[in-house]
Parts: sequence; C-alpha cells; structure tokens
Amino acid sequence: MAATEIAHEAVVVGGGIVGAALALALHRAGVDVALLERGAPPQAWRAQDDDLRVYAISSASARLLDELGVWTEIAGRRVSAYRTMRVWDEHPASALQFDAAELDVPELGHIVENSLMLDALWQKLAPVPRYLNASVQALELRDDVASLVLDDGRTIVAKLVLAADGAESQLRLWAGIECTRWSYPQQAVVCHVRTERPHGGIASQRFLPEGPLAFLPLADGRSSIVWSATNADELLALGDDEFCNRLAAAAQFQFGAILGTTRRVAYPLRLLHASRYVQPRLALVGDAAHVVHPLAGQGVNMGLADAAALVEAIVAARKRGADIGALRGLQRYERARKADNLEMLAMTDGLHRAFGHRSAAWDRLRNAGMDTVNRLTPLKNLLARRATGS
Repeated sequence: MAATEIAHEAVVVGGGIVGAALALALHRAGVDVALLERGAPPQAWRAQDDDLRVYAISSASARLLDELGVWTEIAGRRVSAYRTMRVWDEHPASALQFDAAELDVPELGHIVENSLMLDALWQKLAPVPRYLNASVQALELRDDVASLVLDDGRTIVAKLVLAADGAESQLRLWAGIECTRWSYPQQAVVCHVRTERPHGGIASQRFLPEGPLAFLPLADGRSSIVWSATNADELLALGDDEFCNRLAAAAQFQFGAILGTTRRVAYPLRLLHASRYVQPRLALVGDAAHVVHPLAGQGVNMGLADAAALVEAIVAARKRGADIGALRGLQRYERARKADNLEMLAMTDGLHRAFGHRSAAWDRLRNAGMDTVNRLTPLKNLLARRATGS
C-alpha cells in the first residue's frame, strides 16, 4: 500500500443529516467507517438564530435518532410536536384532517431545524475518523476495493463507498448511474412568520392552483412557511407588509393576520430517482438516490430510512462473513428501499398534479374524494401512517 493510501472498511461521502446519521450508525455497529465532507464541520446550533430549513421528522425517524443517542439532545433543545394535520384546497371547512389520537400515537411528528439535527449528530461523531474540507477528484471501483482520490493527493480505499453527496452526486455520475428527473415550474419560498392566531400544534397545508402552501408549527409559536409558487421572484421582492398580507389571504386567514416575517429565500423544486441504488463497492443514499416534492415533507425521512436499511444490510453481510461491498448484500438494501421510495415519489408527484389541475368537474371530483377519505377512518389512518411513519 502506498504511503498516501488510507484504508477503512467503509467510507461515507457527505456529512449532511443522512450521511452523518449513516456514519454514526455504522460506527455504533462496529464498522470501521470514515466520513468524508467537502466542507468544514457545521456551525454549532444557536437558539437565537433563524434556521429557515426545517424538517417534519416522522416517528420512525425519531426512533432511529433515539437509537443513535441524539434524539434526547435534539428534543431537549427545541422541537415542536404536531398532533394534527389539516389539508384543504378551496374550503377550509371541508379540510381533510389527520389526528394523532385516531392513530393512538402521542404525535404525528416533530418540526426540527436542520442546524439542530446536524449539531447533535456531529457531536456524536467525535470517535469517527473524519476528512474535512476534502474534495473527491476521482472514484475507482475495483474488484476488491473502491478508491477515492482526494484533492490533497491522498487516496482512501475501502470495501464500500456510501454516496450521501446530494442530488447532484458526483459519485453517482462517475459510476454511470442514470436518473429520471424533472423540474417543477414552481420554487419553494421559505420563511418563518408570526401569526395573529396560535398554530395550536397543527400542521396545515392548502393546495393552491400554482402549488401547495404549508404552515408548520415551530416551538417558539411562529410557523415555518413553505410556499410553492410560480411567482417566487415576485414574492421575494415584496415588502414585508405586502408579503404578509398576501400570505394571510392565500391561507384564507386561517391564522388571522400575519404579523411579521423573517427574511425569505427560495429554492427550486424537482423530482429525481436513480435507476439503481447500488453496484459493486458503491451504494447511493438519501438525495443521491432520490429527490421528492416537499409537499409531504418526506425527503429527510426517506433518507434516514435508507440509512437504517443500508446499515441492516451491511451488518447482515458482516455476520455472514461476506464482503460488505459485494453486490448481493447491497441488493438487499436496494430491494428494501426502492419500492417504498418510488411509491412516495409517485404519491407526491400525483398529489401535486391532482391539485394543480383546475376545472369545475375535476374540482368536484377531487372534493368528493377528499370528503370520502375524511369519512372513511381506516383509509384516512392508513394514509396518515404511511406519511408519518407511525
């Protein structure tokens, strides 16, 4: 082995939430794993900061984070449980409503800041070898090992490379894995707002003709806004007062007046799905494998479920004495996750298209369908459990 080569059993490329959780889970399972991150470690979470990037963490994701020893730390700082979810398009009175009590669970999920989750995960990563500010220049997948050439001249070799490097994954590109992808005509405008009426721990979403508008309850009483809009640039350019007035009207004044807003940012909306998640010596995880429309808030939950299934497949291979980078063991992970992820992608894309289409006949049919689901408790609860991971 050359002096510049460093060997590990597995290497996770990408230190976001999914990559950090995956590296931590593998370390706790006894795997010699390293984490490679192209940037610096995340900044420490501060209660006074406004982190506009928040996630609706499902019960299943919370259980995984608890198993990793980080959920108590996260929940002890700042999270907001939501116990009810309301969805409507034209008439709030006919909203489709999901309740934790009907599912016999304490809550449907928790709204958590990205920076808080990252901080908690990275604090637990101290025993894991980490290569920071390290850019991968080349990937080679050989019969016995994979190698990553870094920009500083070092080479990391491992039995398995785990690509958690995001939607524009360079590792996926180098591996020649193709994707189905398309962009939506909207952008998501995000901010935090103060409302005249309290959110009451309710997650609300209205389907507008141009896209969904979500109000997610925050622990400090404010709401996180995700507004999918074709006129995002116009919404960003508005003064705060005019933006608040438009937002209140779009929500049909369900929260009364909007009393104030943070800065606003927008990001593009797209769908992406890799044709395959694995090949010998390489596995894709999280956004490197799939990107979903945010209307169901399931992106990070899908990624964490990927991480859990991938760890299970790797641990099973090690128990058999098998090579963890061999295709047979990795296909166990792909089988476990691909169908579920495709179902979620199809569901969110279908909902987006169903509510985006407007005609008198279609509106009547859609409203009748929502009313039927609302009255059929078993069906409604099944949909809620699928969406929340309860």
